[in-house]
Amino acid sequence: MKLLVINGANINMLGIREPNIYGAKTYKDLVDMINDYASKNNIEVEIYQSNHEGDLVDKIQEAYFRKFDGIVINPGAYTHTSIAILDALKAVSIKYVEVHISDVSKRDSFRQISYIREGAAKTIMGKGLDGYIEALDYLKDLI
Repeated sequence: MKLLVINGANINMLGIREPNIYGAKTYKDLVDMINDYASKNNIEVEIYQSNHEGDLVDKIQEAYFRKFDGIVINPGAYTHTSIAILDALKAVSIKYVEVHISDVSKRDSFRQISYIREGAAKTIMGKGLDGYIEALDYLKDLI
């Protein structure tokens, strides 16, 4: 099984950005946790982060040509603004899970909109970094 984990804007700032919301663990901690879990569960995983919307679209399109089985995506703020990311996900027809570290349903009104959710196999939010592991498990069972 080959899964791609995509992180969008500001996820690289974990541990620095609003630790009262996102926790004290760093982006490196997240990457290490995912890699450790994947190696113990026979999952080939690639982890990617960018603060640029077009780069995220390019990575999603690349996932099609590189034959990924599934995508875990936390687009960050692009969740609430990017039709382009949704269109890319729809174009490649790869099963994906939307992940949010915080529970966006209990946050700002503008965070209630998720363009990404429309085609997601599942949305996981408010479970901290563990939400990524739940997403990997979900895709492992789904695919």
